[in-house]
Amino acid sequence: MILPIIAYGDPVLKKVGLPIDKDYKGLGQLIENMFETMYAASGVGLAAPQVGISIRLFVVDTKPFAEDEPELENFKKVFINPQIIEEVGDEWKFNEGCLSIPGIREDVMRKKIIHLRYQDEEFKTHETVFEGLAARVIQHEYDHIDGKLFVEKLSPFKKQLIKGKLRDITIGKVDVDYKMRFPIKK
Repeated sequence: MILPIIAYGDPVLKKVGLPIDKDYKGLGQLIENMFETMYAASGVGLAAPQVGISIRLFVVDTKPFAEDEPELENFKKVFINPQIIEEVGDEWKFNEGCLSIPGIREDVMRKKIIHLRYQDEEFKTHETVFEGLAARVIQHEYDHIDGKLFVEKLSPFKKQLIKGKLRDITIGKVDVDYKMRFPIKK
């Protein structure tokens, strides 16, 4: 089932997600719905807070980036209760967007390599090093479960430039081809 994506300005996007365990009710269905929602919106990642659920869960499928990094062709994963152990390497710039902040794309600096501990959908624990675009997508989604948005990483000048666009998103004055829920009705 395709879920509405929560728009910028909703308080759920600023909450730190709670850890879950294998008894979390409806987890399998939620994961399935999150992938379906992400694909319907042409995204490469989606965090539970973006569908209104403040838990430490996100899904990624980086296939759209496979042209740039062929190893991303089959990089489809579920991340439950992830913890970034370490971020290393030089910071690099990449133009990011977000399904909760449609129509805004900006260059964001992030470390190139991350060491992550997480659980998969069977609650098996993994410790893995990710780099490049896979690391970037994970870092972006990880920020969501920590109540952070990519626009917070921008300079004060850039934030000022997009202030009006962010206000428009909050009131639903935005053109998208996927289901969204806005904190303030226009």
